[in-house]
Amino acid sequence: MFGVVFFIWRKRHIAIFADVWVSLWMNFPVEATVKPKNKEALAMIKKKVLDPERIRRIDGGFSFIPHRFLADGFLASLSQKELLLYLFLILASDRNGLSFYSYDAICTLLQLSLEQYVEARNSLVGKDLIAFDGTVFQVLALPQKPQANSSTTPVIGSRQHEGAASAGEIIGRFFKAG
Repeated sequence: MFGVVFFIWRKRHIAIFADVWVSLWMNFPVEATVKPKNKEALAMIKKKVLDPERIRRIDGGFSFIPHRFLADGFLASLSQKELLLYLFLILASDRNGLSFYSYDAICTLLQLSLEQYVEARNSLVGKDLIAFDGTVFQVLALPQKPQANSSTTPVIGSRQHEGAASAGEIIGRFFKAG
């Protein structure tokens, strides 16, 4: 109880308290959090660090994916191309989820055709996972539940850029055909 009061009143010591809590939590035995059906199952879930010199640390910028992305079925609701683009946008985004890679850079880095990129982007917008205004992407907080892919009809984040996206698709098809 004293630690909690100390934490609330002495905000400059939050990091020390958090370090102690994280240290305790990280070293908390997995066996105490899982109720195995038998002792053999208990032996199979013991974890240990495999390479202590290469433990991941947060240095500078970082990206994150909420556990809900897996647990609530968002991962399963995405196609391979959608997932590839979504993970790229997470890695490329700043702390507000914003990034502004051009479609040609994204297509080159992810080895996607223009059509695959446009379809994946529009689907992610339709599934309410990203916002796109024609230039800037924003990775959004996850909605309450995953949305099924209702159609492949293009959905662009802003009407003013619909013509530009259509022109890009036409140009892409022209070069593909020729």
